[in-house]
Amino acid sequence: MDALSGAGPRRARGGRLGAASPGARAAGAPWARFSAWLECVCVVTFDLELGQALELVYPSDFRLTDKEKSSICYLSFPDSHSGCLGDTQFSFRIRQCGGQRSPWHAEDRRYDSGAPVSLQREPAHYFGYVYFRQVKDSSVKRGYFQKSLVLVSRLPFVRLFQALLSLIAPEYFDKLAPCLEAVCNEIDQWPAPVPGQTLNLPVMGVVLQVRVPSRMDKPEHSPPKQCSHENLLPAPVVLTSVHELDLFRCFQPVLTHVQTLWELMLLGEPLVVLAPSPAVSSEMVLALISCLQPLKFCCDYRPYFTIHDSEFKEFTTRTQAPPNVVLGVTNPFFIKTLQHWPHILRVGEPKMSGDLPKQVKLKKPSRLKTLDTKPGLYTAYSAHLHRDKALLKRLLKGLQKKRPWDTQTALLRRHLLELTQSFIIPLEHYMASLMPLQKSITPWKTPPQIRPFRQDDFLRSLEHAGPQLTCILKGDWLGLYRRFFKSPHFDGWYRQRYKEMAHKLEALHLEAICEAQNIEAWMKDKSEVEVVDLVLKLREKLVQAQGHQLPVKEATLRRAQLYIETVIGSLPKDLQAVLCPP
Repeated sequence: MDALSGAGPRRARGGRLGAASPGARAAGAPWARFSAWLECVCVVTFDLELGQALELVYPSDFRLTDKEKSSICYLSFPDSHSGCLGDTQFSFRIRQCGGQRSPWHAEDRRYDSGAPVSLQREPAHYFGYVYFRQVKDSSVKRGYFQKSLVLVSRLPFVRLFQALLSLIAPEYFDKLAPCLEAVCNEIDQWPAPVPGQTLNLPVMGVVLQVRVPSRMDKPEHSPPKQCSHENLLPAPVVLTSVHELDLFRCFQPVLTHVQTLWELMLLGEPLVVLAPSPAVSSEMVLALISCLQPLKFCCDYRPYFTIHDSEFKEFTTRTQAPPNVVLGVTNPFFIKTLQHWPHILRVGEPKMSGDLPKQVKLKKPSRLKTLDTKPGLYTAYSAHLHRDKALLKRLLKGLQKKRPWDTQTALLRRHLLELTQSFIIPLEHYMASLMPLQKSITPWKTPPQIRPFRQDDFLRSLEHAGPQLTCILKGDWLGLYRRFFKSPHFDGWYRQRYKEMAHKLEALHLEAICEAQNIEAWMKDKSEVEVVDLVLKLREKLVQAQGHQLPVKEATLRRAQLYIETVIGSLPKDLQAVLCPP
């Protein structure tokens, strides 16, 4: 598999050879700034004897397992059915071998605590962003130059990394390794991604200006305002988003079924997207999972998947139900292999004409019998909600009036956002009602528990506080919620909300302790065991708060530290020595 020495066994970054956490770098270590954006850069070439081969990994000390190398090699080239000539870009996502990344950097935690849940770093997967070139070349035995430049990252910043590749890949294919080393050194000078900040990222004489989204952002339907760049030379290339795709272009052939597809995504249903190329496949899969924003997509998804993938057997087995995965494929062989999957979407080449392309039709899965199956959404699923005909009319009118595509995308994105919010808001309101009242949180007692989520109580609450308050769409909302409760997305949403509420409860309890004026009076009738227990609990809360896990003000943290010192000072010397060793 390895063509050149750049792909041999690698020392784990920030760890010893064989450590369980590849990719870790201390904040002050070489390539630490590079690591804030990318894990590594790979070059994959076609070798007559080896097939796809990993030619280069940079930085050279980044360690990939043999399985990861094999996956990157196969997924970096379109399969033979695609026939991609010229330059093409697409993306893939692979499972990291050896479990989740651990220990996490403080930088990782800082980014994730401020980023929207859907844009947090992947703890157990790598994204691969590919720029593939295939051109005729008489100097090569096969008659073609075939090479891919791949950016490997844990960040789902598809727009940013595609823009970066379109700058560096053509230059690299002309000038090769020295150019790549220079680019990596430039990326190693970039500031870390900070949610809510607009950053200038210089590379190859161009400045990319991006704003990193924050979880504090209100849902916007227009691009965020960029900071002034009057003093920057050259003038920066402003990217309106680091991650958002052109939804209207991606969904053109399926606009009449967007709501059905949204429901399938919401319920975490297994879905195969069969497309003519990796570019169409990966964009459609990423567009589908973005339908749920701001809800985090909690299932697995593979923007581009091949028969050579290490999970091929796992995903295609008929001995158990299909997994909750969205698979993007280009090989028609998958129609036969995945016939038992409940939902298959086949799309053709995208058309950029002024008219709406022919819409795919809903078809029964039993129609999937031949490899030359026509485009369509093959499913027996019946949507719970009625179709929004007004949206389709507005989009068609926009096409007739030659409305800009970004305006069409904004319309579509707003519709999906409002649909998701209308579905989630009743859940959020009910969940908030399970939080104990603030007045029930007292300094010297264990904080009360969050009440359990009772599905029947929630469903009863929909009569007066359901999605009908914010959404005009009619349909079987109750049935949709009942199915949602069985999906990985409900489990993921509930765990996240419960964790946030538990942290809020801990923070309120810490504030209550720090606002209590008579800690000395409280200690008078308490045993040493109770006093030591208070010290240990306060310390634990301080550690949590300092790790950005508790939403606590700095003044509260200082007061808590003062309380700990006061309490320890009241204890006998031997206990003080145990609690504060020299």
